[in-house]
Amino acid sequence: MWSPAMLRNTGGVFRLEMPKATPAASKRFEELTPTGSNVTSKKMFGQPAAFLGGNLFFGVFGGDLFVRLSEEDASQALKNPGFKPFEPMAGRPMRGYVVLPPTVLSDAKQARSWISRSMSFVGSLPPKKAKSKVA
Repeated sequence: MWSPAMLRNTGGVFRLEMPKATPAASKRFEELTPTGSNVTSKKMFGQPAAFLGGNLFFGVFGGDLFVRLSEEDASQALKNPGFKPFEPMAGRPMRGYVVLPPTVLSDAKQARSWISRSMSFVGSLPPKKAKSKVA
C-alpha cells in the first residue's frame, strides 16, 4: 500500500516509488498463474501481472497478491477474515480488486478457486484493444 514515505524528492519534484515485488510474492504468483494461450503475463508498474483478453485478473503489488472480482464475489470475499480491498494508494481502493490473504495463498486449492472466479469475471468483459506502438 502507498504511504507518504514512498515519495522521493528529486530536484523539487516528488515522485511516487512503487514497492518492489517481493521474491516470495513473485514465486507464488508464478506457481498460481494459470497457463493457456488466452493468458498473458507481463510486468505492470514493474510487478508481475496476468491478463485475459488484455484485462488484468491477477497480480502482485509488493508482498501482496490480488485478483479482480465481480461486485458480488468481491463483496463475498471481503466478508471473510484476512481479505482486504486492494489499495495501491492509501484510502484509494480499486473497486473490484481484492488482496488474497496469506491463509488463502498458503492453500493452492483455495487460491486457485479465487483466481478462477477472477478469470470467469474478467473473461466476461470485452477484450481490450491492443495499443499500437509508435516506431
